[in-house]
Amino acid sequence: MKNRIKIICFVMILLVIPYKVYGSTIEESKYITHVKQDLLVLMLAYPEQIIDIEKDSNDSIYIVMKNGKKILYDDKKEKTYDQKFFNADLEDTLSDIYPLNMIDKVMDNNYDPGRIRNYGFLGAMYGESKSEIEKNLSSISTYYGTVMFSTVNKASEELKAALNDISNTLQRGSRDESYVAPLSGGYNYRHIQDTGLLSAHAYGISIDLNRNDSDYWKWVSKEEGSKRIASYPQAIVEAFENHGFVWGGKWAHFDILHFEYRPEIILKAKYFGDNKQVDLENWYGDIEVNENIEGIINLINKKLGE
Repeated sequence: MKNRIKIICFVMILLVIPYKVYGSTIEESKYITHVKQDLLVLMLAYPEQIIDIEKDSNDSIYIVMKNGKKILYDDKKEKTYDQKFFNADLEDTLSDIYPLNMIDKVMDNNYDPGRIRNYGFLGAMYGESKSEIEKNLSSISTYYGTVMFSTVNKASEELKAALNDISNTLQRGSRDESYVAPLSGGYNYRHIQDTGLLSAHAYGISIDLNRNDSDYWKWVSKEEGSKRIASYPQAIVEAFENHGFVWGGKWAHFDILHFEYRPEIILKAKYFGDNKQVDLENWYGDIEVNENIEGIINLINKKLGE
């Protein structure tokens, strides 16, 4: 009887151990797929800035910038919202999927796709100091006024295109157009109130449209913010999103007049949002692969493994 029990226990152990190993392998594969997708959208969004990927002996993954700086992708730390906000790695900045559909109320608590920023990454691209940033600024003229904006990553070109699309769509003097002008400003070297962190405006990659007293989460209740969001013209939001900008109206910490150039956030939502399931081998999903994208995919596979 004792021998029979021992045999049964031994067989059960043999059955359980492979399952756990297999389960662990699947989870690891899903994580690697997640990493590859994030790296792909980053390299697609900033092709002139990210020149390589490195993986060290501790399996830490870095993107290598044009200026030689290496930015850690994932520190693998569990973080509270505030820890992400003040000390985000690249994975943190892409962890909330941006909703491409229009919304009619304030987002759920702390759901802020695009509000989490990696400042080492932004500095490596747009400038580490006020003087460096200002070397990359250009004054662009639009129907709604003149704006100072960064030329890096074609941000100023995309802003001008978005505002041109809006001016060609909205009826002159309409209620919808009153949400746009007068513009409240582009480049402004300043910090986010009560944080000590630089605003995206300080890098020349954000624009505020016409201000309303219900536009900011610190000014009004969520109910008032939701009313303002529900009234916001879809044509304005879509024009900016089509050119790589995220809307602060889609943040729990809403900033409704604010649009920020973050093409990687838009690309991740487009290609890997809405819980899209992808084959672990064809981890890049339904992206239309051209020669350039194939080169990026091959580089990522080479650095991280097929």
